[in-house]
Amino acid sequence: MDKPAGMSSHDVVRVVRRTTGEKSIGHLGTLDPMATGVLPLLLGKSTRLAQFFGQAEKSYTGGIRFGFATDTYDADGERVGETRPLCKSLDELRVLAERFNGVIEQTPPAYSAKKINGVPAYKLARAGKPVPVKPVQIEILNFELLSLDGEVAEFAMRVSAGGYVRSVAHELGAAAGCGAHLASLRRTQAGVFSLDDAITMDEMERFAAAGELPQHMPHLRALLPEMPAVTVDAETAGRIRNGMAVNVPEFSASERVKIFSGEGELLAIGKRIAGTLVHPEIVMG
Repeated sequence: MDKPAGMSSHDVVRVVRRTTGEKSIGHLGTLDPMATGVLPLLLGKSTRLAQFFGQAEKSYTGGIRFGFATDTYDADGERVGETRPLCKSLDELRVLAERFNGVIEQTPPAYSAKKINGVPAYKLARAGKPVPVKPVQIEILNFELLSLDGEVAEFAMRVSAGGYVRSVAHELGAAAGCGAHLASLRRTQAGVFSLDDAITMDEMERFAAAGELPQHMPHLRALLPEMPAVTVDAETAGRIRNGMAVNVPEFSASERVKIFSGEGELLAIGKRIAGTLVHPEIVMG
């Protein structure tokens, strides 16, 4: 989905569930309500594949507003501290931004979904309770300030799973000496999924009404491209459905393989035992 601003990821799931009639839906990494862009969803039996998407890198564009920080580190939060003018040029801000590239320790925002003893941090923050979020190691593969218009710097970023763009905006503002927060955010890519693959809410409802929604979803063979795909005959498919180890057609050096019955039916994810002998780690049906 190309998520619109003003909706939570859970709001999008509710609309997709109502539109498609599919009760089992999972998302691959939430987007904050103010953010837009790529929100991959798994429907039906495909939710069983979620475990294989956990470490996907994500790419973003957006704007950072300098002058004051907020408690949520973005434009939806309450102002924290005094308003101070930005006294640095774009080139000076770019020098500061360089320190965020690479492997860094990052403290997630208090208003985030990070779990603390099983409770989302944002619930503790809203209740006025202490939020002892701990720094985590992430990798920012690219963080570039593209332009500066008044108090707002446009940027592009590519970050590992678990990274918070809001935290980067907040910390860059602190380094600049005037505070800052995330003014806008658009996710342009999540793993193999890009905006070119995404459809809007209106498009989804229109495609669903015309019975054309499946044609606008990524083909199952395109998912998890790091795993080779093989097609098995009916007898082998039956053995796989019964959870039995089977020999499949030769595939490249990979620990796991996507096993299809026919062109479009993803039957299972198989884990190599030896040679072409695989065990069905996940059976789709």
